[in-house]
This record gives sequence, structure tokens and C-alpha cells, in this order.
Amino acid sequence: MGSIPASALLPTMPLIGMGTAAFPFTSSQETTAALLRAIELGYRHFDTARLYATEGCVGEAVAEAVRRGLIASRADVFVTSKLWCSDAHADRVVPAARETLRNLGMEYVDLFLVHWPASVTPGKYEFPFPKEEMAPSFDMEGVWRGMEECHRLGLARAIGVSNFSPRKLEQLLSFAAVRPAVNQVEMNPMWQQRKLREVCRREGVQLCGYSPLGAKGTPWGSSAVMDSAVLQEIAGTKGKTLAQICLRWMYEQGDVLLVKSYNEKRMKENLDIFDWELTDEERKKISQLPQQRGLPGLQFISDDGPYKSVEDFWDGDV
Repeated sequence: MGSIPASALLPTMPLIGMGTAAFPFTSSQETTAALLRAIELGYRHFDTARLYATEGCVGEAVAEAVRRGLIASRADVFVTSKLWCSDAHADRVVPAARETLRNLGMEYVDLFLVHWPASVTPGKYEFPFPKEEMAPSFDMEGVWRGMEECHRLGLARAIGVSNFSPRKLEQLLSFAAVRPAVNQVEMNPMWQQRKLREVCRREGVQLCGYSPLGAKGTPWGSSAVMDSAVLQEIAGTKGKTLAQICLRWMYEQGDVLLVKSYNEKRMKENLDIFDWELTDEERKKISQLPQQRGLPGLQFISDDGPYKSVEDFWDGDV
């Protein structure tokens, strides 16, 4: 029996999504209000996770948007959530998905992702986590069978992964009955994911990029993007913000992109990337930028875990 193709799972994923990861992770009425305003401005794709503590905020914002008539129903938005490492155990996947739906107040998520290719001690939702809580192995096939069950049960319309290297994605594809629809990864002009992009294009897996501006000021980000003289020059020449240059570049690659700003001016600017384009010269300059991960994944490196080094974790794609 053949596998279910990824393309069959993702007919309606909006190209721009609103991220909800703000460190330290917490839920608040301010977050709910910002997400409601995002719906008013036209955002229809929201990315959350059990770890972020914002599933409830997303659910409340969507429900309020329906009550106000901003959208006709929950079906008018695309909601992604993720399986945290403490639930990345074969027997915990389906219960974790059900808990996510309780948090959201929804009957299904449009997309459910394995957050990282790693497992930690069950029961906690924290990052960073103590190194001693890293499990000695990651049961990729067992966890994925749980994800496939979530899809079969209708808890998730589509399933996918996050932070999977090209090699790990190929390993997953070798046994998946339901193929991953998406691989959500760090992506921006300073880490363009060239090797992974080749695999995803060949296999029909949609790339979705987080940290498009480098996530400066967070534990998972760096200042490399915002401090880039090349990107600043392109932005100045075009009369656009540096953020718009980065987002337009990702859009031109065919990627789904996740933005994260609750500032209304920037929320509007981040949607204004469709009626102009980069020149060939500007694309060339971006292609020549030095490449370095902003998020090396050091938290997952442990002598007692499955990954002993950064190179090991990313399978050499560093």
C-alpha cells in the first residue's frame, strides 16, 4: 500500500503565518488581543505549540473572531501546533494531541508537527530543560506511527515535522505511511537551508520557515540578520524595511513563512510583500551571504543522549 502524499494534506495553508513563541513562554490577555487584531488585519494562519503556552490564546482569539463576525467559522483559519519532546514517546502522542485540542477548544488542528527529533522525560513542558532529562534515544518510527494515528482519527488534518535535518527527513520518508506535509525549520537569508530545500523539493514536502528575521534577543536567535549590511543596503535602496526584504526573499523561494510581531505597524508591514519583487542583482547578493545557523540546538547535545555534538544532531548540515 502506498503512502499518502504530502500534497493531499495541505490544500489551504496560507503562505504567511503568525507565530506565537515569545520567551519566556506564557499566555496572557495581551497575546489573545494581539492575535484577534491579527485576524482583523487579515492573518489566517497561526502557529502555536504546547511548549509556548499559547494554545489557549489562539483558541480564544479564533472563537472571539467568530463571535464578532470577523470570520465565518473556525474553518476560516489554519492552526498549527506541535508535539513537545516530553510527549515524543509512542504511547503519548495521541493523548498529547487530544490535550492540545482541549487547550485550543477545537475539534482538530490543520497541522500537527513533531517539534524536535528528540525525547525528554515525560510530564514537563520547559525549554531549556535539564540535560539529564534527555532520553537516550529517539523512537522516530514509534512517534511517527502515533502522528499517523492522530491523522487517522481526524485530530490533525495534516502532520509534519520541525527541525529535522535532510538526513532525518529522508529517514522518516523511508517508512512513513502518511508522509510529512511540512518541515518547519529556522530559515532566513543568513541560514538559507540549501541542502534541506533540495530534499523537500524532490520529495514534495513544504518548507515552513521560522525566525525569518533571526529572532534577535531570544534564546534561539541571533543578531546576524538584523545587523547585515547587505540586507540593510537592499532595504534602503528599495524603500522597504529589512524585515520585508527577508520575508519577500522567503516568499520567492516558495516557502511558507512565520512572522512574530504584535506591533500593529509591523504586523501590517509583514503582510505587504506581494506587489513588488527583488531584482536579480539583489537575489544574487542575498545568495552570497555567509551562512550560519542561529539555533545550533545545543540543548539537545548530551553524552547520555542520542546526539553527542551539533554535527551529530544536524547530520553534518551545519
